[in-house]
Amino acid sequence: MDSISNVVDEVIQNCPIDVRRPLYKNVVLSGGSTMFRDFGRRLQRDLKRVIDARLKISEELSGGQLKPKPVEVQVISHHMQRYAIWFGGSMLASTSEFFEVCHTKKAYEEYGPGICRHNPVFGIMS
Repeated sequence: MDSISNVVDEVIQNCPIDVRRPLYKNVVLSGGSTMFRDFGRRLQRDLKRVIDARLKISEELSGGQLKPKPVEVQVISHHMQRYAIWFGGSMLASTSEFFEVCHTKKAYEEYGPGICRHNPVFGIMS
């Protein structure tokens, strides 16, 4: 089982290379398990260790000729962290486009639970 720091790192590494550094500087916590004491501090520390280890391997593979630029990691917690999911959902639901991507009760009753596997936002079946 992967640690949360490895999962966050893997997700960021799967993003385009030009957005990775800004993503590492803007890991934002919201709700749930992130409310545990010192969660953000520990995640930041562990994420930094994962990145530094990868940079060290990269440097060693180059024979010490390439000195990778350090990656700044910042995990952000905030006073609305406990309610961020609900706040974001409320903001999304208040947009005019929201109802274009929602499933209606009528459609759910017609097609059944399988309709939830299709997300009109992404246009894919999972």
